[in-house]
Amino acid sequence: MSQTNKKQALGKGIRALLNTIDEELQTTKEGVPAASGQNTGTITRIPVDQITVNPKQPRLDFDQKALEQLAESIKQHDIIQPITVIRLTPTTYQLVSGERRWRASQMAGLKDIPAYIRSGDDQEILEMALLENLQREDLNAIEIAFSYQRLMEECDLTQEQVAERMKKERSTIANYMRLLKLPPDIQKAVRDGQISMGHARAILGLDQVDQQLYVYRETLEKELSVRQVEQLVKNMLEEKATVHKQAPSKVQLPPAYKRIEDNMASHFSTKVKLDRKKNGKGAVTIEFYSDEDLERIMDKMNL
Repeated sequence: MSQTNKKQALGKGIRALLNTIDEELQTTKEGVPAASGQNTGTITRIPVDQITVNPKQPRLDFDQKALEQLAESIKQHDIIQPITVIRLTPTTYQLVSGERRWRASQMAGLKDIPAYIRSGDDQEILEMALLENLQREDLNAIEIAFSYQRLMEECDLTQEQVAERMKKERSTIANYMRLLKLPPDIQKAVRDGQISMGHARAILGLDQVDQQLYVYRETLEKELSVRQVEQLVKNMLEEKATVHKQAPSKVQLPPAYKRIEDNMASHFSTKVKLDRKKNGKGAVTIEFYSDEDLERIMDKMNL
């Protein structure tokens, strides 16, 4: 498979989500939005080299491997969630949240990045705007989760403080926030109303992305109810526990081969096991969960 086809295969499911974000960007004729900085809550694109970190609250420790992986994703899909900055001068901005995304964008070679721009003294206004926005009845679960996240990151609030302001239980806030850990395809499905928050919460019972995506596809194709998804997840967890008890301890792969295993798993959207012996021989095992899942994998192999 050519590199171009590989990128198309990997990016197919996420494009609609990115298109939604692109529609929100206020672009100029040159393709880069004009950053007014006074309209809190709107998204604009600003040059990466005009952004600086907050010297008072810098984040010092970053996982280099995770940054490299994020940079590769950004090269293919751009930024999914905008950063937030404060305008310092007409051509300089300071990060409020999103330093990891900003650093990865630099590594990916992006010239500009989507951002929320707010003035330096409008934290109270921002908090009020977000709280007011959360009172809308037409917000989906992902939009609510992003709003809670912005309240915590940009207004320096804890989950308990957000819950107090929203007159909700802290567990309710936590349940929404957990949705942001799901793969983009599943988040988009929640945003589009293809699956409910109940479906998404059931899928979160699985910690492996390939299994989450499998259950998500099964949910759509078979129109599973929330209870059916919960049962499917339960069965998969029980099967995994049984296999884990029976399986011998796994030999740790060298980092280079672990990256190959992870890349293959990401490409095929399923669990891949790579075994390599000291003499260089080995085997690759690609799991599938149904005949339809096997056909999907074969399509990716052009078989």
